[in-house]
Amino acid sequence: MPTLTADQRAVWERDGFIVVPGFADESTCEALMARTVAICRAADEGQDVGDALVLEEPHPDPTASRAEERVGKVFRLHHVPGPHADLAHAPEVVDLVGDLLGPDVDCFLSQFIFKNRGALGQPWHQDAWYFRMTPSDQVGAWLAVTAATPDNGPLWVVPGSHRESIHEVVPDRRPGAQAGYVEIADLGTDGVPVLMDPGDLLLFHAHLVHRSTDNTTEEPRAAMVLHFGAAGTHDPAVDPDSGVLVAFLAELGVQLPVPLPAAVEAVARAGVRNRWVPVRRGGLGVAAPLSR
Repeated sequence: MPTLTADQRAVWERDGFIVVPGFADESTCEALMARTVAICRAADEGQDVGDALVLEEPHPDPTASRAEERVGKVFRLHHVPGPHADLAHAPEVVDLVGDLLGPDVDCFLSQFIFKNRGALGQPWHQDAWYFRMTPSDQVGAWLAVTAATPDNGPLWVVPGSHRESIHEVVPDRRPGAQAGYVEIADLGTDGVPVLMDPGDLLLFHAHLVHRSTDNTTEEPRAAMVLHFGAAGTHDPAVDPDSGVLVAFLAELGVQLPVPLPAAVEAVARAGVRNRWVPVRRGGLGVAAPLSR
């Protein structure tokens, strides 16, 4: 199975991210797009989409005519049979991630991103600020489903920032910003863009400071993002202790009553986006769930 080369390892240690060109073929990108579009359209029609969480753009393009053109992100895709789970369990993915995280790895978060025309980017941030996990060395795998160009809202990164602690943030108060977005306000750098062709894969550390810019083109900039952590990582979002959950959400700006009523706790837990699924054990891949 593929592993990081010595050069890739050196770049990772220096910069906190690496790009693997031509990682996925066209059919993989097409399957991810088609399945996610189907989920968006089914949700728009009021159909059952299972555990998938479809998050619409706060202010979609007024000319949008199709359901997927009004969607910003679709979460919770990696733990059910289909192309998203296939990618999360693919040996080509988990062995690369395993080189960074060790022999026992879980995928805990998935999101398909539609950055449609006119969509705002996300300000400078670190994923670890949102995760609050112990340890905090999670790895993101960002697959370009369509090209990431200078004009359609690519990722920008600050090389070497993965060695920094979690920065202080302020709320993103831009009209039209997604709820819950925050911004590292005192960064003092423009970073560098990560331009990608369809099928390219970006691996990045959870402490890496990154952002995305606005899409000023007519076409979407689509990406499939998976997040991996070492098995046994403590995730406060799924801790069975309701007090831990309340404290975690309070740090993110969501205040819940204490003690937490059972009905409120049920709603809060239903909204958690993380689903910890084994993808590697003892250095060997764990098979994806079979399609029904």
